[in-house]
Amino acid sequence: MDKRTFLKSLGLGLGSLAISHRTAQAVADTASAVKGVLKARTLKEGDTIGIITPAGALAEEETITMTKEVLAYFGFKVKEGKYIRSRYGNLAGTDQERLADLHSMFADNEVQGILCIRGGNGASRLLPYIDYELIRRNPKVLLGYSDITALILAFYAKVGLVSFHGAVGSSTWTNYTAKLFKEQLMENKLAVYENPVKKDNTIIQYKDRIQTITPGVAEGIILGGNLTLITGLCGTPYLPDFKDAILFTEEIDEKSERLDRMFCQLRNSGILSQIKGFIFGKCTNCGPVQGYGSLTLDQMLNDYIKPLGIPAYSGAVIGHISDQFLMPVGVKVRMDATNGRIEYLEKSLL
Repeated sequence: MDKRTFLKSLGLGLGSLAISHRTAQAVADTASAVKGVLKARTLKEGDTIGIITPAGALAEEETITMTKEVLAYFGFKVKEGKYIRSRYGNLAGTDQERLADLHSMFADNEVQGILCIRGGNGASRLLPYIDYELIRRNPKVLLGYSDITALILAFYAKVGLVSFHGAVGSSTWTNYTAKLFKEQLMENKLAVYENPVKKDNTIIQYKDRIQTITPGVAEGIILGGNLTLITGLCGTPYLPDFKDAILFTEEIDEKSERLDRMFCQLRNSGILSQIKGFIFGKCTNCGPVQGYGSLTLDQMLNDYIKPLGIPAYSGAVIGHISDQFLMPVGVKVRMDATNGRIEYLEKSLL
C-alpha cells in the first residue's frame, strides 16, 4: 500500500471532477451532522453483493474471479461495478468513475451489500463529492479495510452508517475469516473478540500475543481503522467525534519515524485526550529507519498511550493479516485491556 501518495494527494486533484462547487457544498451542508446511528439489514443467502474498487487499481483479472468465488461460497449473487477494471495511474479509474460505481451500488435496489475488492489509496479523494443523502436513504453493508477506512469513517461522521472493517475481496479468506463473516453479516451475532489461541507444539502462545499497556475495562462507541487514514483525515469534516470512544488502529509498511509522526498527530489534534480506551492491532512490515536508530512501537505506545491512563492494549488481530477480526465501526463495545477482549454490546445490523 502506497499511503505516502495518499497523504500528498489528500484534498488535491479533485478539481477534475465534473461536479460543481455549488453542488458539492450543497451535499456537504445537507449531511453536516450525524442524526442517530444508521444500520443496514442483515445479509442472507441469495442476496446480491456489489463489488467495487474505490481506491487502488487491480493488477489482474484473477482478483475479480477469486472475489466472486468467495461470495459464491456464502450463497450470494454478484454485481460488478462498471469501472472495476479501469485504471488511472495507480488508481482504479478516475475519481468520476470510482465515484459512479460507489453511488450506483448504493442506489441499486437489487444490491444488498458492498464488498471492496481491495484498498490501496485514493478513496479519500472521493469524500467531498459523495452524495451522503443517497447513503442515508439506502443504508447497506460496506466491508473493507486499509484505505477503505476513509469511507467507513466518513459514512459514520456524515450519516451515522455502521460499516465494517475487515477482509476485502483480494484478502486471503481463511475458515476463521469466513466464520466471522457469517456470524457478523449473515447471523447478526454480538461479536466477542479475543486473539485465537495458537500454541501448536509449544507450551505457551508465541504468535498473536496481546500486550497490556494499561489494564482495565472501558465502554464506548468503537471507531478506527488504518492509522495513516485516520491521521490524514484530521481537521476534515470526514472524521467522527472521538469523545468517549474506543479507538482501534492498525498499520502496514511504515517506518518508525512516520509512525511517531502519526501518533503525535493523534495527540496534537486532541483525539487521544478524548478517548476512553485504545486498541492497537498489527503493524505489518513496519520497522526501523536507517541511521541513528529508531523508537520501537512499544516505546511509542508508552510515550503516547500509557500517559492517558485509560485501558489500552496492543497486538489484537486487526489489520493486514489473514485471520483478522471483522470490526463493526460505530456501535457500543466493552473492551478489557487486561485480557485483550472486545465485546460488542449492541447489534450492528437490523
